[in-house]
Amino acid sequence: MKNLLATLHDCDPGMLPALAEVWGVDSKSLSNDNLIRRLQGAMLDSTKVEAVWDKLDEPARTALQLLVSSAQQRMKVGQFERFYGEIRKLGRAQIARDKPHIQGNSLAETLYYRGFISEGYDKVGDNLLGFVYIPADLIEALPLHKTSYVNLEAASEPAEEELPRIGLIDNVDDIHPADTSIVDDMTTLLAWLQVSEAAIEDERFAEAATAAIKRYLLRPAETRLAFMLALGISADLIGAQDGKAQPRRDETRNWLKATRAEQIRSLASAWLESQIYRDMWHIPGLYPEDSGWAYDAAAARKAVIELFGDLLPEQGWVSINDLIEIIKEFEPDFQRLDGDYDRWYIRNEAGEYLSGFESWDAVEGSLIEFYIVGPMHWLGLVDVGEDVMRLTAYGRAFLQLSEWPRQAEPRTRIEVRNDGALLASRRVDRFERFQLARFAHCKAAGDPYVYTIDAASIQRAGAQGITAQHIHGFISRQLDGKPLPLPVVKLLRNWQDGAKTSVTFENLIVLRTTSEETLEKIFAIPALRRFLGARLGPMACVVREDQWQALRAKLGEHAIDVDVSRLEVAGD
Repeated sequence: MKNLLATLHDCDPGMLPALAEVWGVDSKSLSNDNLIRRLQGAMLDSTKVEAVWDKLDEPARTALQLLVSSAQQRMKVGQFERFYGEIRKLGRAQIARDKPHIQGNSLAETLYYRGFISEGYDKVGDNLLGFVYIPADLIEALPLHKTSYVNLEAASEPAEEELPRIGLIDNVDDIHPADTSIVDDMTTLLAWLQVSEAAIEDERFAEAATAAIKRYLLRPAETRLAFMLALGISADLIGAQDGKAQPRRDETRNWLKATRAEQIRSLASAWLESQIYRDMWHIPGLYPEDSGWAYDAAAARKAVIELFGDLLPEQGWVSINDLIEIIKEFEPDFQRLDGDYDRWYIRNEAGEYLSGFESWDAVEGSLIEFYIVGPMHWLGLVDVGEDVMRLTAYGRAFLQLSEWPRQAEPRTRIEVRNDGALLASRRVDRFERFQLARFAHCKAAGDPYVYTIDAASIQRAGAQGITAQHIHGFISRQLDGKPLPLPVVKLLRNWQDGAKTSVTFENLIVLRTTSEETLEKIFAIPALRRFLGARLGPMACVVREDQWQALRAKLGEHAIDVDVSRLEVAGD
């Protein structure tokens, strides 16, 4: 940070008379530049520094000692103000009236207007953050040995405070082991998107698409499906264009052909880096607003994951609440790097805005918990229980505590039943099941998945360039040369050259009479006949759908009684 001279040049000129009063400098008839030079000399004079220091109370000296002992001898403005109060930026007239250099509204304000601390900005990553600091040459002049913290040494590179060890828990209730079903559900999602159109609204699938997709998932929760959509886009498996989602051909093929461990690693990495998935927007009970503040989802996520790597043991259960409390104490600003807790717009269930550090548990605490019981559990990285978590082998690798698992993965073939049903277990190659889903209907999701082939699925496959011969060859490979079941053979044979002819289904309104003579009488009257369609028998015929009410009125004019309760609409 800056030295004293640069700091004095940067401060508001209205502060200079107050500083002169504190440090015993006669400011009369001096230009600002000359006054700054006099102040620099006084503030670096050991005798004067000790005299001003002695007028500080113990909390003020402790605050300066803490600042000197902090990493890089500075502290984020928001963090310092949480500890020691807000610093008002006053003009010359306000300073003369309120005299904050004599007694400010807060300890921080008093130190600021006495010249011991100042504020500056520095770039951290891509962010410009405000810091409270003591000018470097002023630190050298401070009699820090006179604080009660005689064992603390002011060092140019102080050691960072070590994070505490988190204790293990023996008794655990309501355990939910992690699994890798997200790989299977992502395969299902990619296959569904290959043959169906899915609209996207507000970072989620539209309602109709959500309802359709959920039927085929092992874990059908909507929050998890929204996560999978964002994950697929972030991993370049899914493309989103014009409000529609579609799989990316080459990327999807490569991912499907990878091992399960590699697929988990790819999805976990995509989540870690994703700016598309904004975790806070998916926390139950929190309602962030899009405007007025900036949210870096990836930066927040990475900061917490790094802390997890430092805090979590490789083995054993730990309390989620204890973990959150440690982060709150030692690294509370992990997602608000400037330490400002007032500019974000987040409401709770009651519609109240959650602002100030007092809302940390409701916002930051909830976010950390969501990382654990949401994405990390869905990705198979942690087992969870009632307020507890435990790393899996994948979780340890994700936190770089161990190598990524490389276990062998046994593969099985698709089972073909005699009735034509095709059964694909979770051990079937994901690319093979993806191919199967292009020409077959999924009737049941589970282990195994159950698929069937019918005329509609073959026609759907034909629209993708998949012929009956292709389907025959695919199924034959699963059977290792055994004959195909007869129902499948007949279906594929009939569809070998495509549809032979076509029929249509229509909704009809049917007129039924109580006798053949009545229907003949109606057809004999031109005013009635014009409403009628084809005969369906000696006592029934079709009525044009938009004409039945007019026909009813005309029938009444000809003294023919109509019982509307017996009006039949085909298909009802």
